[in-house]
Amino acid sequence: MTQTLPIPHGLPTERDAGPFAPPRQIARLREARPVSPMVFPDGHEGWLVTGYDAVRRLMADTRFSSRHDIGVLHVPGMPAATEPSPQVPGLFIAMDPPDHTRLRRKLTGAFTVTRMKQLEEHIRDITERQLDEMARLAPPVDLVREFALPVPSLVICELLGVPYEDRDNFQVNSAKFLVKDQSLKEQMAAYGALTAYLAELVTRKRAEPGDDLLSDLARHDDLTIEELTGIASLLLLAGHETTANMLALGTFALLEHPEQMAELRANPDLMPDAVEELLRYLSVADIFYRYATEDTELGGETIGKGSTVIVSLLAANHDPERFDSPDTLDVHRKARGHLSFGHGIHQCLGQQLARVEMRAGFTTLVRRFPTLELAIPTREVKLKTDMNIYGVHELPVTWTETAR
Repeated sequence: MTQTLPIPHGLPTERDAGPFAPPRQIARLREARPVSPMVFPDGHEGWLVTGYDAVRRLMADTRFSSRHDIGVLHVPGMPAATEPSPQVPGLFIAMDPPDHTRLRRKLTGAFTVTRMKQLEEHIRDITERQLDEMARLAPPVDLVREFALPVPSLVICELLGVPYEDRDNFQVNSAKFLVKDQSLKEQMAAYGALTAYLAELVTRKRAEPGDDLLSDLARHDDLTIEELTGIASLLLLAGHETTANMLALGTFALLEHPEQMAELRANPDLMPDAVEELLRYLSVADIFYRYATEDTELGGETIGKGSTVIVSLLAANHDPERFDSPDTLDVHRKARGHLSFGHGIHQCLGQQLARVEMRAGFTTLVRRFPTLELAIPTREVKLKTDMNIYGVHELPVTWTETAR
């Protein structure tokens, strides 16, 4: 029997159950009504989906559109939108088939498991070099600035063919783009600054292609410069922001569970399972939007055509119906089947690259810095509750010795 809970007005976002767990109100909703009505700030009624089975089913159902231009985007925390967002060329994460299929197909060969395994040794070298630099510094240092952000930025720059010396441009503008409480105009201004740089870059690559992924894409005559720019912005943004936040927040989580960190140091073979568990436990890319293109039944509820639907991957990944003791970090858990990379046709294209980077990053960090610890009290760590990808703004750490 369904429990009766008040319909939420706005999306509960306060991390009142700790820095790694879903907000308490969301957890209660998932238990009582995993597909729940929700009232948006402007009074529009939509839906919030929090249960693992319902989220998985929804993300595989193409009747729920990813296009932001077919309905008004009622984002909690943002001023009420009055018209649909424009569709951005090349940004296939916000497209449906056949447009999504046409663009994504051009990239699938670049991110295969085999190709990512070939990169693994190089990524380990990048990680070692970055930690060499960190070891030369006098602690305390900010792990975000010295490790978690540079490693995936270096990797994605090399892969795409973006000059690493231009990183300030894309790091600053991608961070501005991900701020929650801003108008659509402000968000699009940050996106415009990022794409102005990338449009110039892909135009050069079309004229003089090199040995990199953007040059490979630029050789496709059926892709316009606008589409190439949109694809480049998506890959650059997703390729460094998500992994950087996973490395920083994952280190924070392991420092809060020192016995598990010690196990990983003693037994590096545990790392692949530990990475899957950290992905599940943290779910840094949490909130996604879909639009019902027809009346659809989900979890015993009828979602009306045109409804905005919010999906919480963090809530789904902490669903006790799917994972035992889900709010406990357990590096021995077999957490495959988590939804941190999404599900269905939009499942993250770069997931194998992210796994390789995290395995290399965490393995090397716990080996090289056996005495690593927080340099400030846990409660003082600045959480990214103000951003659309969760993590920490800074992670001050210290150590007494390093190892090779």
